[in-house]
Amino acid sequence: MALHPDRLFPADPGTRGIARRLYGAVANLPIISPHGHTEPAWYAEDKPFPDPAQLFVVPDHYVFRMLYSQGVPLEALGVPRRDGGPTEADGRTIWRLFAHHFPLFRGTPTRLWFEHALESVFGIDERLTDSNADRLYDRIADTLGRPEMRPRALYDRFNIEAIATTDSALDDLGHHRAMRQSGWHGRVVPTYRPDAVVDPDRTGFRDNVERFCALAGEAVSWTGYLAAHRARRAAFKALGATATDHGHPSARTADLPPGEAAALFDRVVRGPASPADADLFRAQMLTEMAALSVEDGLVMQLHPGSVRNHNPLVFERFGPDKGADIPQPTGYVHALKPLLDRFGNDPRLTLILFTLDEAQYGRELAPLAGHYPALRLGPPWWFFDSPEGMLRFREIATETAGFANTVGFNDDTRAYLSIPARHDMARRIDCNYLARLVAEHRLDEDEAHDLAQDLAYGLAKRAYRL
Repeated sequence: MALHPDRLFPADPGTRGIARRLYGAVANLPIISPHGHTEPAWYAEDKPFPDPAQLFVVPDHYVFRMLYSQGVPLEALGVPRRDGGPTEADGRTIWRLFAHHFPLFRGTPTRLWFEHALESVFGIDERLTDSNADRLYDRIADTLGRPEMRPRALYDRFNIEAIATTDSALDDLGHHRAMRQSGWHGRVVPTYRPDAVVDPDRTGFRDNVERFCALAGEAVSWTGYLAAHRARRAAFKALGATATDHGHPSARTADLPPGEAAALFDRVVRGPASPADADLFRAQMLTEMAALSVEDGLVMQLHPGSVRNHNPLVFERFGPDKGADIPQPTGYVHALKPLLDRFGNDPRLTLILFTLDEAQYGRELAPLAGHYPALRLGPPWWFFDSPEGMLRFREIATETAGFANTVGFNDDTRAYLSIPARHDMARRIDCNYLARLVAEHRLDEDEAHDLAQDLAYGLAKRAYRL
């Protein structure tokens, strides 16, 4: 299985040589991980990971969605049920099932990430199979008990300079406070994710809004609700937050007069709210979040276009984020116009746009980011977080937006050990693309070296104010 040193580089020998040189200069740069979903408790408590299945399979929807698509029940993979019902608890049994189905991951980025972690973290250079599953399980399990495999030690081993978690606006941030109070040197910062109190279609929305306002000591009114957002954002900033994140069904924005916005708030909170009111409220809140970002300097991220929890059976049994979020067409030019009319020319706002609708890169997103000072393009996300998706992004977006209107790479992962693997893959693909530009005499090689440094490190650090 030994990872080939030229993986993901161009096949042409001359261009491959350029890519090698570019990559050699950036391979060991520190990791800036400005958006992801690792657990703050890992860093705060610094406990060993329990077993190989809990490390690689149970928390990773990239893994279990593939197995589920081939008929493997999520219960058999140890994914917790909402009702507390029985699921497989034996890590070895889960690992054997994963090993048996591992050929399903051929050609996927998941295999690249997993095998990079096996080799670079555990020194394993053989591919997972039925015949070696138990032996590899024992080797990994034995290693997990060592001090150098605890989350804080891995933070240093992975050469992470800064990593952001994603945290609900209702989170008490206790783990982040504990990290600060422990005196540990690692920079793990929260990210303000207000979806639970912004989306009227969320289960428990009204109760969430009441809890949210109570956390900030504010009344459940439009003005009290906005004040609560200011207070909670300030609490996140005090613990190092530099960004917000918004996972909306669409990129629609609105800019209502204050009286209409207050009346809309009353309708969605007092309810029942119509689907039209729910959609309009989400749209209004994106503009309100932009206004607050202009005030407090938090970078704003928008992840629209995912039909969340598309599979009602999986959602009912296992809850959200179980691999059933599916892309849909998403428009940006008209959807963002109310927000951009108000803030698009304001350099105090940085709004990073993501998409699951690849067709929009060339038609809408790159032209928008290539014009408005407030906009930046986020990297390929989720279904396009792959070698092919990353190359297509560079090919489609660069001609209009250039490199400077993008923000480097986000690993967007719950799987801790995949972080260096994902950044390595992104660095290799960017060096692949830059090498081609050099070979075609569209860039000088010294320019490509500068760009490779920026794409691997500098752009993310600057865009996210880290």
